[in-house]
Amino acid sequence: MANATDTPLSDTRSVLLYDGDCGLCAGSVQFLLRHEPAAARARLAFAPLQGVFGTRVRERFPELVGVDSVAWYDPTGPAVHVRSTAALAAMAHLGGLWAVMATLGRLVPTVLRNAIYDLIARRRLQIAAPACLLPSAEERARFLP
Repeated sequence: MANATDTPLSDTRSVLLYDGDCGLCAGSVQFLLRHEPAAARARLAFAPLQGVFGTRVRERFPELVGVDSVAWYDPTGPAVHVRSTAALAAMAHLGGLWAVMATLGRLVPTVLRNAIYDLIARRRLQIAAPACLLPSAEERARFLP
């Protein structure tokens, strides 16, 4: 996690940055869109790492160099979380049982969590075929360029 002293890149919403070329990442975004509570929708936006917003975040946070799967941008810091910590932030966003599982996941040492995350991330292009996100008109408003 890193802190930056200048102004946030987005409004008050957190942003899930994902690999726009990855079917598993696209599926994860679709999962979040399907399962998030209606009250939580205003708190999260989405952006591909390869897009304008993703490029701006990567320029601001050097630890994102080489990250090509998922990152969670928190504008309140502003800060970014990567790898397993980003995935746990996404789970916590869903609330309910997912938030409980995220809390339990944070009890696992980061080194072990990231090792498991990296194992899946290295194989993500084989796990899921490339897929296009086809968000509804309402969901499209939550995607940053």
